[in-house]
Amino acid sequence: MMKLEDVKKIAIVGGGSMGHGCAMVFAQAGYPVGMYSRRLETLEKGLEAMRADLTFLAERGLGRLDEVDAIMARVSTTQDMAEAAADADFVLESVAEDMALKQDVFSKLDAMCKPDAILATNTSVMSPTEIASTSKKRDRIIGTHWWNPPFLIPLVEVVQTEETPQWVIDVTMDLHKAIGKRPVHCKKDVPGFIANRLQHALWREALSIVERGIADAKTVDESLKYGPGLRLPVLAPCENADMVGLDLTLSIHNYVLKYLEDSHEPSPLLKEKVEKGELGFKTGGVGYQTWTPEEQKALRARLLGYLTKAIREMNEAEGK
Repeated sequence: MMKLEDVKKIAIVGGGSMGHGCAMVFAQAGYPVGMYSRRLETLEKGLEAMRADLTFLAERGLGRLDEVDAIMARVSTTQDMAEAAADADFVLESVAEDMALKQDVFSKLDAMCKPDAILATNTSVMSPTEIASTSKKRDRIIGTHWWNPPFLIPLVEVVQTEETPQWVIDVTMDLHKAIGKRPVHCKKDVPGFIANRLQHALWREALSIVERGIADAKTVDESLKYGPGLRLPVLAPCENADMVGLDLTLSIHNYVLKYLEDSHEPSPLLKEKVEKGELGFKTGGVGYQTWTPEEQKALRARLLGYLTKAIREMNEAEGK
C-alpha cells in the first residue's frame, strides 16, 4: 500500500482549463508533472495559460516572479497518454464531462499505470463509482473534484467509491493537504457530492424567487452578496445554527421550510431562457440580466481580485 512519501510523480490527463490549472498547482508544490492531451494546440495553450496564471499570482503576492521558470520546468507535455502515466504515482483525469469518454480513459489508465498508482477523476457531478465500473482495478479509483479556478479555490472534494480502500482515501487526502489544498472527504458517492449540492440548493431558491416575481435577478444577487454571503467565509450553516441555538433554528424551519422551493425539475424560466438562446455571457450578455462586454470583463476581474485577496489573507492568518 502506498503512502504519501511514495508519491513522486503526478500525471494529468487533459490539458484544458482545469487540467493545466491542476498541473500548475502540483508543480508549484515541487512535484514533476506529466500533462497529456491528444491535441498539441491544447498543450501549448495550457502552458501559455499556466505561465500567465503564475505571473498573475506573483504580481499579487501569491508567489514570486523569479520562481515561474522553475515551476514551468517541472511540467512536461505529451500527446501519448502512456508516456505521461507510465511512471506516475498519482494520476488525475480532467477530460470532458462525458461518461463513456471517462470510462474509456480509466480503462486505458488501468492497464498503463503501475499497480498501486492512484487514479483520480476530476468530475464535478458524475459518479466515480460508475466511472470506475469498466476498469479492472476499481479499488484504486477515486474522485477528486477541484473547483474553478483550480489555482485559486482551495476546496477539493475527495469522493470515495463503493470499493475505495482507506489507504487510497488517506493518501489522496494527505497529498492534497501537502499541495496547499483544503480536501474534504465525501463519504458517499452521491450526485453533486457536497459543495455542488449546497450550491444548487441555493440556486434553486434564487431562480424560483425571480420566476415567481418576488424580486428581480439583480436584487436576489445583492440580497445574498450584501447579507448572508458576507459572513459565509467565517460562519457557515452548521456553525450559524450552533451560534444562534438549535431551538431557534428548529422554530424557524418549522415555519419557513414549507414555503421554500422544492421542485425536482429545473426552473421553467431557466428552460425558457435556454430555449430562446439567452445564455448569459456566451450569447452577447443576455441572461437573467443584460451585460455589456465591459461589465462582463469587470465582473471577471472583480472575481479574480476578490479571490486573490481572500487567499492572501487566509495564508497570512495561517502563517504561510
